[in-house]
Amino acid sequence: MKKKLFTTVLIVFSCLFMSAQDAREIIKRANDKINGEESSFSIMKMTIIRPEWERTLEFKNWTKGTDYALTLITAPARDKGQSFLKRGSEMWSWNPTINRLIKLPPSMMSQGWMGSDYTNDDILKESSVVEDYIHEITGEDEIEGRKCYRIKMTAKEEAAVIWGHQVRWIDKDDYLFLKAELYDEDGYLVRTELGKNIKTMDGRLIPSILEVIPEDEEGYKTVVEIEEIEFNIPVEDGFFSQQNLKRVR
Repeated sequence: MKKKLFTTVLIVFSCLFMSAQDAREIIKRANDKINGEESSFSIMKMTIIRPEWERTLEFKNWTKGTDYALTLITAPARDKGQSFLKRGSEMWSWNPTINRLIKLPPSMMSQGWMGSDYTNDDILKESSVVEDYIHEITGEDEIEGRKCYRIKMTAKEEAAVIWGHQVRWIDKDDYLFLKAELYDEDGYLVRTELGKNIKTMDGRLIPSILEVIPEDEEGYKTVVEIEEIEFNIPVEDGFFSQQNLKRVR
């Protein structure tokens, strides 16, 4: 009897462990698919939508792994030339108008980037959806005719992240990010993210439009359109430097 009970417990434990491993791998594959396994370069357009006005930004973005990111605003004219850098755990912004380099403290990661519904953390990718969360498959749903894994991501205690937990829906066939719900530490839904307009870019199928919709701000939305993207480009660590932050074009 004891042997049978031990075997049953072992099987249950093994299944839970495999589920956790599978959930983490699914999130990793989806994340690598849209960000590149090693590096990426993209040209994007962001539209900030409010009940009474809209504003559009255009920017370029370079990334390498989880340690390096550089973003350059290219339009409109009044914001052109502003840039943002992440190198390891340190982050800076450069404003050519006032000729000033500012180091961004961790407390600023939850603030809206350039007045949008995206945070500095989203743009600079300070936190990692793979390393900073515990992953669990909680079910399956259908979104826009695609069968998806529903995965709950609970923040690790030691992780310096904004969200208490997330729920992400990942397409089962192509590992596409289609939807996410992001909750604060008290379990309240803060915002919803949607991946839309699926198309092939640089040889891989990805959502080319990303929407962020705040929960408590009626009529608020931020839409990011990926206009061009290249994956796994050759880029040296030295590209992500304070000197290059001021001169990148």
